Amino acid sequence: MTTATYPAAARGRLGRAATDSWTMTRRGIAHWARQPAQLVVGLVFPVMVLLMFAYFLGGGMTVPGGGDYKEYLVPGMLTLTMAFGLESTMIAVTQDLNKGVIDRFRSMPIAPSAVLVGRSVLDMLQSALGLLILIGTGFAMGWRWHGSAGEAVAAAAGLLLLLRFAMLWLGIHLAMVAGRPEMVQAVQVLIWPVGFLSNVFASPESMPGWLGVIADWNPMSATATAVRELFGRPGQGGGSWPTDHAQLLAVCWPLALLAVFFPLAVGRYQGLSR
Repeated sequence: MTTATYPAAARGRLGRAATDSWTMTRRGIAHWARQPAQLVVGLVFPVMVLLMFAYFLGGGMTVPGGGDYKEYLVPGMLTLTMAFGLESTMIAVTQDLNKGVIDRFRSMPIAPSAVLVGRSVLDMLQSALGLLILIGTGFAMGWRWHGSAGEAVAAAAGLLLLLRFAMLWLGIHLAMVAGRPEMVQAVQVLIWPVGFLSNVFASPESMPGWLGVIADWNPMSATATAVRELFGRPGQGGGSWPTDHAQLLAVCWPLALLAVFFPLAVGRYQGLSR
């Protein structure tokens, strides 16, 4: 192959990979259309949690520096939602593994990356839709952002989805390690303590010292604090390094997770045929 024809060949491979990945994404969308219940439950559940904490438990919550607890809660729930629904992606991956679907795909003339990329695109579409619904619920409750529209977009479309993308590849890797759908449920249980041991619902200042330190350094706390800042409602006292550098950590933590689990997931997938 000459130097002149190489770029065209590379573009051809990238184009085929994009087409095949979109085909895999459409496969998942078709599953949504045939079995919408799982999608609906995944979208409604975070709304129920938000309403429960806002109206049932919110009266007993205090916000550092004062203010409406809803202003503190909604950005935290937007962050926690990035951990919700991972089990559906993980179960789908393990089901494809156990039913031999991935083996059949690998025997077909499609781009090797199409299956995982298609699955990740599908998950990100669901996550973006979930964010829109939760933001709409927050508006219905009286919550508003107080920063600029650009900062709001950076928070919602940037930091939140970056966190989701990183956690997605963590989930895909764990799904292939678990190997069976029933094992995914056990893995999913571990996500809940990570989500709740953060500043999503309460400030680390209100926690015992050692617990507050753990919550302060939780990657979800960094994103939640950064999103609150971009929405114009910090709602948390300063004094700790993670709090004062939340926007930096909200970028670094997901990139670190991606640096570890993206190659692990891809390597695990490539090793399935060996």
